[in-house]
Amino acid sequence: MATDAARENQPPILSTVKLSRSFSDGGIQHHALKNLDLQINRGDFTIIMGPSGAGKSTLLYALSGMDRPTLGKIFFDGHDISSLSDDKLAVFRRKHCGFVFQQIYLIGSMSLMDNVLASGRLLERSTRKLVVEAKGLFEQVGIDEDSWSRFPSQVSGGEAQRVGIVRALINHPDIVFADEPTGALNSSAGESVLDVMTAVNRSGQSVVMVTHDLNCALRGNRVLYLMDGRICGELDLAPYEGADKERRASLHGFLEHLGW
Repeated sequence: MATDAARENQPPILSTVKLSRSFSDGGIQHHALKNLDLQINRGDFTIIMGPSGAGKSTLLYALSGMDRPTLGKIFFDGHDISSLSDDKLAVFRRKHCGFVFQQIYLIGSMSLMDNVLASGRLLERSTRKLVVEAKGLFEQVGIDEDSWSRFPSQVSGGEAQRVGIVRALINHPDIVFADEPTGALNSSAGESVLDVMTAVNRSGQSVVMVTHDLNCALRGNRVLYLMDGRICGELDLAPYEGADKERRASLHGFLEHLGW
């Protein structure tokens, strides 16, 4: 996680100016995001929370370049990505972003290793180097060599999610976006995934995670609370060293105050 001094010396990795996103449904306009001004600091583990329909996933997809805002701008390292063409936006995502979803979307006809290598090949990287890096990442997330040649249907949900994390990291993204990454997992598998995400952040990569889960939120050093498309609360926490009583109480009090 970035230190306070580092934050002062570096521009935010992501920022928005009057970001809005609207959808039309049967002629009725729904305003999912409303004039958001937001900064995401480099090296932070940012949590996005809020009730269902608050705009959490919409914000995540807009920040990552997977969706375009209706109005406003999004800046990555000071560069406006909201004005990029579709092709350039796709290149931006491949080079700078990693994605971890609740639904893992591994290709069923490919081995776990090949699922990871496929992402690296999108940037035309050397297969030999990719294999070396993939092996190292598999080891970091606790997936042994015997599993690399298996297919997604042959591994547990927790293992598949960890493969998803390896795939997200193979191109050395500056920032990892996670949308409810533990939502479909049991508590043990979920904790394992959170440990990996925490380690990713400690290595210097920024993480932005959408979650409803208090245990997930405890991993962040910054919690944003969305309601009706607006940020209505923000909590700063110390770097995660464990879910102690004080940390839990601070987060619980913050959420309770906002009507969680």
